[in-house]
Amino acid sequence: MKRILLFLSVISNFTMNAQNIKPNDPLAHTFSIVARDTKTGEMAVAVQSHWFSVGTGVSWAEAGVGVVATQSFTNRSFGIRGLELLKQGKSPQEALDILLSDDEGRDFRQVAILDKQGRVATHTGKKCIEYAGHTNGENFSVQANMMLNDKVVPAMKKAWEENSEMHLAERMVTVLQAAQNAGGDIRGKQSAALMIVAPQATKEPWNDRVLDLRVDDSEDPIKEIDRLLKVFRAYGHMNQGDLFVEKNEMKSAMEEYNAAMKMFPENLEMQYWTAITLANDKQIAQASEMLQNIYKEDENWRELTRRLPKVGLLNVSEEDLKELLK
Repeated sequence: MKRILLFLSVISNFTMNAQNIKPNDPLAHTFSIVARDTKTGEMAVAVQSHWFSVGTGVSWAEAGVGVVATQSFTNRSFGIRGLELLKQGKSPQEALDILLSDDEGRDFRQVAILDKQGRVATHTGKKCIEYAGHTNGENFSVQANMMLNDKVVPAMKKAWEENSEMHLAERMVTVLQAAQNAGGDIRGKQSAALMIVAPQATKEPWNDRVLDLRVDDSEDPIKEIDRLLKVFRAYGHMNQGDLFVEKNEMKSAMEEYNAAMKMFPENLEMQYWTAITLANDKQIAQASEMLQNIYKEDENWRELTRRLPKVGLLNVSEEDLKELLK
């Protein structure tokens, strides 16, 4: 009877303690880069891992402040706390020292912090799983742990330094691809993320995050991030075209729409709004030809065309509307 009571007591205490224990932050054995573009002042963090949704834990950024990558046995608080310390005027190294000072898991952490001046501080704990290491320099830091070999970090550094002519986003993806080509995560590939913020915060914080792409689960996440980046660029042309339409600058609008279509010629959305712009520019025959091909792919676009005149997005005569809808 005493043994039974003792057993029940142990189970009860274990259950109560388990309910009070906060789950550990997830593992994110991975490779990443934090960097600043000297031409624009934009700051970025990019990461890839064989772990689900790596971007939700590793990548942190704030316009006019800096970026943080916290990985290995991830301490997510380092992201928010690190950025707050930078806002208080701490240097990246001072911020990193403070974060690690009371962290009992510091030997398992890997952290990189970059501020708006391009200063960096990086830590690779002595208990990070090999191959683990980092290299930092002016305006960048690359770091990795649980890699297949010791060639990953040097490959990332080389890719960053040899592609300074690229836009920041494309340069970051190139660094990730170089890491993967050198061997990458010993476990393989699963998720990736790319975040870029403006050099200065504005009174319009919704515009301060320049780019935020995540691939949470994929057989080839870096390839998918690269594809999404191209889609982002194409829709940038579309958005610019819309602005020109608002100003009734149809020639400039068509140039932007055509640039988008060249990037993704099979995209019906891009084809459609190009056709509508042609119609608004009184090029009805050309617009109608494009629309007929779109309707063949998806009849719903025809119904959308019917709805546009009511809200002022298609300004044509009744006769021309019939031509566009036929």
